[in-house]
Amino acid sequence: MKRFAFKMFLKPGFEEEYQRRHAALWPELKRQIKEAGIGNYSIFWDRDTNILFACQEMADDGQSSQDMGADEITRKWWDYMADIMETNPDNSPVTIPLREVFHLD
Repeated sequence: MKRFAFKMFLKPGFEEEYQRRHAALWPELKRQIKEAGIGNYSIFWDRDTNILFACQEMADDGQSSQDMGADEITRKWWDYMADIMETNPDNSPVTIPLREVFHLD
């Protein structure tokens, strides 16, 4: 397994909406993420900056959730979330990969 961490940007005033939408994450999207070999996926929110910090584990030869844009379900989710997050022209969230500098098992 490899770990992948990245940050995204939540628009001000949408903190509760972001949580509400993720609490009702579509079953087909959950299934797709798991079938892609992604697990132990968490997203944290920094209230001072509105930065979302995400961390996930995936198979060594797998892709991250941010690489799944060729899939229709993922694109629909990105479209659904575009009004509350900073996005790219294709509505994928603006993400900045983070380099791991320490890990302790």
